[in-house]
Amino acid sequence: MPAKQKSYTSYFENARIASRKTIVPSKINMVLKELAKATVAKTDYLLQENKKDLDRMDPTDPKFDRLKLTAKRIKDIATEIINVAKLRSPLGHILSRKQMHNGLEITRISVPLGIVGVIYEARPNVTFDVFSLCFKTGNVCILKGGSDAEFSNKAIISIIRQVLADHDINENIATLLPPEREATDALLNATGFVDVLIPRGSQQLIDHVRNNSKVPVIETGAGIVHTYFDEFGDLEKGRAIVLNAKTRRVSVCNALDCLIVHYIRLRDLPNLLMPLVEKKVVLYADETAFMILKGHYPDSLLAHARPEHFGTEFLSLKMAVKVVESFEDALDHIAEYGSKHSEAIISEDPRRCEAFLNQVDAAAVYVNASTAFTDGAQFGLGAEIGISTQKLHARGPMGLKELTSYKWVVKGNGQTRS
Repeated sequence: MPAKQKSYTSYFENARIASRKTIVPSKINMVLKELAKATVAKTDYLLQENKKDLDRMDPTDPKFDRLKLTAKRIKDIATEIINVAKLRSPLGHILSRKQMHNGLEITRISVPLGIVGVIYEARPNVTFDVFSLCFKTGNVCILKGGSDAEFSNKAIISIIRQVLADHDINENIATLLPPEREATDALLNATGFVDVLIPRGSQQLIDHVRNNSKVPVIETGAGIVHTYFDEFGDLEKGRAIVLNAKTRRVSVCNALDCLIVHYIRLRDLPNLLMPLVEKKVVLYADETAFMILKGHYPDSLLAHARPEHFGTEFLSLKMAVKVVESFEDALDHIAEYGSKHSEAIISEDPRRCEAFLNQVDAAAVYVNASTAFTDGAQFGLGAEIGISTQKLHARGPMGLKELTSYKWVVKGNGQTRS
């Protein structure tokens, strides 16, 4: 075995050893609260290390905002850690219990997944989120962050490990792999060590993990998000929802990428989109929308849509605009270009809204609300380890429950099977 591969294997072996130790819920909660305090106390250190990463990245890169830490963001991260500590533990729940005719008592009980590997890009907050959720659920986490966030992730893991050491807990329950790509390949092949892999990042990263991993994968897909402004949509609600969904934070996966408009509402289109001007949102409008917006939306921010603009996760102040002739056409467009992440309708027709909820295949579907709410904390999960766009095991924001499996516990009194 090559020396390099051996060095990665030692990470996996140490994590497996750490996974055998059970920590009582009260101690878990205490450690999480201490971590929240330590995180805030180390704000200056975290910002200093984060700046080293930021200095290496072009500020116009869509990942720059994801990478950036601020004092407020650090405080918010600490709050989310405390929120996780406050949540009820999902472990040891009796999911079902049967007394069989032969006297056997068969119980199904929730347990940790085991060792969870997470591969992610320039998102240092993910390091905190993944650790807190895995720790709360009795899982060990192996983290593979991108090189863009190398200094930030090392600083974060040092704080986490110091708090663990202070409480005599094996530090290897939180393992950060080196930033090089070889570490990713090793993690993808860590069968026998890692129970599940969760990629968080671009579609390219997710595709690479899905296509090359020998370890089971839970996909947290890219967010190609649509909002459909229906013929029965309320204009004022629409203005507020579109503005928030597009501009609240453009670099996250729940940000709006494509506005779909019923042709009957074309004359309202300039008014609907006017709030975006102040934020300097560039619109890629189809031919019909372009003709309506021309002269009403700044020329410098208005462009003709090309085929590739539909089905694109922009992660920036850019948005596609598509005009459709019917509700069915809107559903067809979403089915063709969506990523099954988050989709919304703006309409005052209850039957139309119900049809949208029933027919759109996505992890989160909205009526008259911004897709910016697709977030573990906003869904009451404390934090999230990712937003799953698949249907097996987990879907949508993944919190504590999604990081558990179950085992069958069978108790007898000498029974044998004939």
